[in-house]
Amino acid sequence: MLTLHADSRGRCLAVRGEWIAAVGTLEELLATHPQARVRQWPGILTPGLVNLHGPELLEQAYHPDPREADTLGTEPLTGDALAALPMDEARWGASARRGVQRMLANGTVAVAGELRNRAVVAAVRRSGIGVVGRLGVPGGVPALDPFASGVPVEFSPERESGSAARFAVFDVRDEDELAERGGGSCVATVVAGRIVYRRR
Repeated sequence: MLTLHADSRGRCLAVRGEWIAAVGTLEELLATHPQARVRQWPGILTPGLVNLHGPELLEQAYHPDPREADTLGTEPLTGDALAALPMDEARWGASARRGVQRMLANGTVAVAGELRNRAVVAAVRRSGIGVVGRLGVPGGVPALDPFASGVPVEFSPERESGSAARFAVFDVRDEDELAERGGGSCVATVVAGRIVYRRR
């Protein structure tokens, strides 16, 4: 099944399975694929964000389970708070899955850095989120929203026909408003052709 993902500016991606089948305007792609399912999103469609702090957020932080909120809170735990927790492979894997979900909710489609914890690597691999290399220490402050890190935000490579169906949609008018409002304006994130986050 071919799905057309279109934003408020008319930009459209045709997705078949895990891949981008075509790029154009909604009008153009509907003319060539009249039977396609159409998803019209508010705001702008982008290639999605790269979070530059993959190891810091997934291997050096614990993302509490909502059932632990009364005792551990809801924010990632690092440093002494993390050291005080009895961490095993299962707990690291669960933490990484929650961390990745929170990243997806901010329009992140890839993380930068070398992941070494086996449970974290497995969780990230299963999620479909990309992992890219990075040169040196990225600077800034590790944050689930890349716009809150204090360093220039990086986007995934531009989507084109034949590339992986990995992108995000933000409910903003343009890139300037996206920079102001940040990743919290994300309405949908697509990885491997699947909607893995959708704001309710």
